[in-house]
Amino acid sequence: MKIKPFIIHLARATQRRSQVQKILTALGPNSEVIDAVDGMALTQAELSSAYQPSLHAPHYPFQLRPGETGCFLSHRAAWAALLESDADAALVLEDDVELTADFNAALDLAQRHLGDIGYIQLQTRDYVGTAIDRQGSYSLIQPQITPLRTSGQLICRTSAKLLLDASAPFDRPVDTFLQMHWHTGLHLGVVSPACITDRTAETGGSTIGASKPLFEKIQREWKRTRYRSKVKHLSKPRSSSG
Repeated sequence: MKIKPFIIHLARATQRRSQVQKILTALGPNSEVIDAVDGMALTQAELSSAYQPSLHAPHYPFQLRPGETGCFLSHRAAWAALLESDADAALVLEDDVELTADFNAALDLAQRHLGDIGYIQLQTRDYVGTAIDRQGSYSLIQPQITPLRTSGQLICRTSAKLLLDASAPFDRPVDTFLQMHWHTGLHLGVVSPACITDRTAETGGSTIGASKPLFEKIQREWKRTRYRSKVKHLSKPRSSSG
């Protein structure tokens, strides 16, 4: 399987350039930087074309910030770049991560099952579940509720095309969109324990948005809890009839 590595990098995030170079060096000369879409630089027409609220159930309870729209468009750009290449799959990493010393074992495990699953997360957190397969210290699992975050992923061409078609336009952040296997038909796998490290704090902090007042945080948490309950319900296996 020919894998093309992509690193999504926002040009104005200058504090992350040294981290990007470390990732490029680790992944080798075939790796490529994808210019992230700067949501703050998008026109209202561009934002409205990409993002249209309340398209799918459950309705996402928050208005997307420009940074979240830019983040989703950046991942779409990576999926499109895979289709434009001659690679069978893409390893897509965000620019605020660092690979663990045994990252290649996790990647090998994901690669073995990519043909069946289509999209496998390489996470910054550990998850517990029934192992589909193991390699070294790593397990491949397929959680009922797909974890959030898009720090790292391995995706095949067929899945990239499917997700591009399903997200034109989109109505929620990319990681919550990827949870919706009942909509996309793509139930993601996850390699655990974590095989990449989150270095957001060390590389200048989040590029998506600023912190919010306390009352707004409380309101958002209430809405988020209700939304997650609906996601949990829709993520349950459907019983077959007849």
